[in-house]
Amino acid sequence: MDVAAKTAFITGGASGIGFGIARVLVANGARVVLADLRQDHLDRAAEYFADRQEARNVHTIRLDVTDRAAMAAAADETDAHFGGTDILVSNAGVGLEGPLDQATYADWDFGLGVNLGGVVNGLQTFAPRMRARGQGGHIVNTASLAGMVTMPSMMAIYATGKAAVIALTESVRDGLAQDNIGVSVLCPGPIKSNIHQTNQNRPDRFRDGSGFGASEERLSQRVVSDLWMEPDEVGRMVLDAIVHNKLYIITHGEWRDAVIARHEGILAAMPTTNNAALIESLRAQP
Repeated sequence: MDVAAKTAFITGGASGIGFGIARVLVANGARVVLADLRQDHLDRAAEYFADRQEARNVHTIRLDVTDRAAMAAAADETDAHFGGTDILVSNAGVGLEGPLDQATYADWDFGLGVNLGGVVNGLQTFAPRMRARGQGGHIVNTASLAGMVTMPSMMAIYATGKAAVIALTESVRDGLAQDNIGVSVLCPGPIKSNIHQTNQNRPDRFRDGSGFGASEERLSQRVVSDLWMEPDEVGRMVLDAIVHNKLYIITHGEWRDAVIARHEGILAAMPTTNNAALIESLRAQP
């Protein structure tokens, strides 16, 4: 898929990975809608593109991806401003972590509502519009390497949502391909972003009753290392995946052994017997 003159809708698009993807897409001729919860990030992103005489190719929308009505309104606004969406990048995420025995429903609802629910809401809102336009398209869902390796219990909510995004993306690929809509899942490792600012990005309805207040305060003090990947490098990987319809986008090889160990454990637990008749009986079901 050639991104030139195409319109991309990017959630979490005003900072970090989303902003890196936006910069790369605009540099390659695309128009982008930056949808983000943080107005301060949207203002800085808009200023960045205005300074480079690229404001005509960028539109900003303040959006909470857990709000389905707001997602639909954002899609309507994108249609009105740019004439429809060709590329959806469901990238908004929160780096939720904390002791498992302190997790509450508010924490589970927040973590899964953003990291998984935001992806579902994007898919349900934009895929039917892409199909109706009949011009194909591409969808990129941001998961994480945390969804591919075994994580500690501190990361249970985060890992659960990200693993689900990987499975979701793999599962919808064949159905969307019928309408010439490609699908990719982005699994980043450490990237220079604001994902650690969870305490600033939690809507009030998910704040009451949270058990992770102290953990989020500690997380907000995390220092972004110079060793972490630049967002624009991730953006170039995403561009390549869109152009060539690659399913997996994995930014770091440092966790390769951990991925291999997990899959070896799964294979070791799997029986080696194979009843071909059983498989055929399932395929024959209506």
